[in-house]
Amino acid sequence: MSGWLAAHYDLLRGLHIISVIAWMAGLLYLPRLFAYHTRATPGSEMDETFKTMEGKLLAIIMNPAFVLTWVFGLGLIFADGKIRGWSYLGQPWMSIKMAGILFQTGWHHYLAIARKRFAEGRNRRSERFWRMTNELPFLVAIVMVLAVTLEFGR
Repeated sequence: MSGWLAAHYDLLRGLHIISVIAWMAGLLYLPRLFAYHTRATPGSEMDETFKTMEGKLLAIIMNPAFVLTWVFGLGLIFADGKIRGWSYLGQPWMSIKMAGILFQTGWHHYLAIARKRFAEGRNRRSERFWRMTNELPFLVAIVMVLAVTLEFGR
């Protein structure tokens, strides 16, 4: 099994990176749509357009990319464990990455709930809130990428 994993590791890693890029695009774009959506008059054509855009972004891009990111990420954890041993899971850099993954996952679910609220006309957040939180996933991603590439604490 580890021979097959080693032979396909780079493919798995590439697919993981591609799915992360798609997921991050959605995590960064959806709050920006929300910021603009707050300006729309409820029931207007613009309101309905934003509802459609937000729903499609979540359903067609973000949710599949989220699932694939997790599947390929878990595959990489399994492959690394089989190839190199499981001790890397206890390294500080991996803990930082895992914390980032939990944040990104929680943020994804928060955005999905916010999209439902917009769709129902029950948004409670201001344009300023959505603009201020828009970059959170990117800031977390910076920390995660540096943690993994520099392997903090190793």
